[in-house]
Amino acid sequence: MAFHEIRFPVALSFGSLGGPERRTDVVTLASGFEERNTPWEHSRRRYDAGVGLRSLEDVEAVVAFFEARRGRLHGFRWKDWSDYRSARHGRETTAEDQEIGRGDDVQRVFQLVKSYRSGDAVYTRPIRKPVAGTVRVALSGTELVEGVEFTVDHGAGLISFVNAPDSGAVITAGFDFDVPVRFDTDMIQVSVASFNAGQIPDIPVIEVRV
Repeated sequence: MAFHEIRFPVALSFGSLGGPERRTDVVTLASGFEERNTPWEHSRRRYDAGVGLRSLEDVEAVVAFFEARRGRLHGFRWKDWSDYRSARHGRETTAEDQEIGRGDDVQRVFQLVKSYRSGDAVYTRPIRKPVAGTVRVALSGTELVEGVEFTVDHGAGLISFVNAPDSGAVITAGFDFDVPVRFDTDMIQVSVASFNAGQIPDIPVIEVRV
């Protein structure tokens, strides 16, 4: 099993259905009250890659991509058009979009993250697949230069500083990112007659832990 650092054709992922999935175990007590627990710290996203297909040329491209990934065997990058940037919808990406850590004069490597807030609750999502050329980093509001003051591991979402940030320094970042996924099927069924009649194939895609 391997992960291929290649993105599913973005024109075909546009318009796809999908989003985050949680797993919650719910036990209803005799009193009618519930106990709820989850074995998952992080959500897992699912998509349907078939929704974006509009022509037989699109089908050909997806089949080629599927075969090159050997079906479910190898993972790949997926652009979730509803959630692919560190900034909120309608705003420009800046180096201060997301806080990813605080300096302590020792630590030099930090994980990119994106925080989702609602009321007092916050969920922090690790970002493992930033898009090359989009990552911006700042220390306490001062933007740094990639390749000079920090480097980016685009396969793991890690920021490595040349010098450990000073104690108390606020480390922030802005970026575009992909979702690591794989096909959730080993078979694609396409009928030319059905496709021309408007029936598209079901091609499930699921997020993988990396």
